[in-house]
Amino acid sequence: MITTNQLALFIDVVQQGSFAKAAALHDMDNSSLSKQIKKLETSLGVQLLNRSTRSFALTPAGEEILTQANVLINTLHQIQNIADSYQKTPKGHIRITSSIAFGQMYLQPTISQYLKKFPEVKITLSLDDKRNDIIADHFDLAFRVGKLSDSNLIAKKIAKTNFAIIASKTFIAKHGMPETPNELIKLPAVIYSNGKVTLDQMQLSSSPTSNEMNSYRMKGNYKVSDVKSIIEAVKDGVGYAMVDLFNLEQNINELDLVALLTDHKISMMDTGIYAIYPHRNQTPLITEFINHLQNNIGTPPYWERHITNYHSLYRSQEN
Repeated sequence: MITTNQLALFIDVVQQGSFAKAAALHDMDNSSLSKQIKKLETSLGVQLLNRSTRSFALTPAGEEILTQANVLINTLHQIQNIADSYQKTPKGHIRITSSIAFGQMYLQPTISQYLKKFPEVKITLSLDDKRNDIIADHFDLAFRVGKLSDSNLIAKKIAKTNFAIIASKTFIAKHGMPETPNELIKLPAVIYSNGKVTLDQMQLSSSPTSNEMNSYRMKGNYKVSDVKSIIEAVKDGVGYAMVDLFNLEQNINELDLVALLTDHKISMMDTGIYAIYPHRNQTPLITEFINHLQNNIGTPPYWERHITNYHSLYRSQEN
C-alpha cells in the first residue's frame, strides 16, 4: 500500500539529489530509506529510479509520479497548516530563511513578538547570504532583498530598496567632498563581495540636472561579504560604500557619516525586499507573520529616517 511518507521520501531523494542527503534530512540511514523507496516501487508496480553506484535518474514513470506526488504532499501540508492555524490556540511550524543582516535586524525582533503572541507555534529560522532553495529545503517563507528570480513562487513586496552612498567625515576631510561620480570613483571604496556576487557597480546620473543614467565601477582594496563589516569599515575611514538603508541601525549623523552625491539621481536597480512563499493560498500563520513584520518596518520603512530628508534626496526613489 502506498503511504504519503514513502511519497515524501521519494520527493526528498530527488530534490536533494542523493539518498544520503535525503536520509540525513529525516535522520535515517541509507539502507532504511532505500527500503522505503523499493516498497513504494513494489506497491506502484513500476520503477521510479534508475540507480547506479554513484547516482540515479528518474524513469519516465518516476517523472510523472513525482509531479503528482508533489501536488499531493503540498496539499496535505497546506491542509495541516490551515487546520493548525485555526485552532483556538494557533499552532504549527513555520520554516523561514533570510539573509543574515535582514534576519538579525528585522526578523528576530518580529519572531520574538510573534512567539509571545502564539506560544504554541514553532519557528525555524535559517540565516544565510547564499539563497536557499525554498522548495527543496522545505521552507515555508523566505525574505529576499534584490531582484526576483523564482517565477514559480509567490512574492509580496514589503518594502522598497533605498540606496545611498556614504562615507565618514574623516574620510571626506582626507580626500575632499566629491562633486561628480567620476570624482567619487577615484576614491577607495569598500565593496560587497560574496561568492559569485560582487556589487561594485553604481547607476548614477552624470550631473544633478541630467536624467541620463551611467554605470560607474567602484574601486577599492577591501572586499567583504558582511554588510555590517562594510559599515564598520566606512566608519573607520577605509573607503566609501553604497548601501541599502535597511542595513543602517541608526541615523548616519549619529554614526559620524555623511551621504554623498545626494543631488544626483541614483538607480534603485528594480530591486526590493520581498516575502516569498511557495503557495498562493497562504495559511493565516504565515499571513500574520508577514503582517507583524510589515507593521514593525512601517510604510514607508522607518530606516528611511536614517538619512535626514532622504525622501527628497537622490532625485528619484521610485522602484
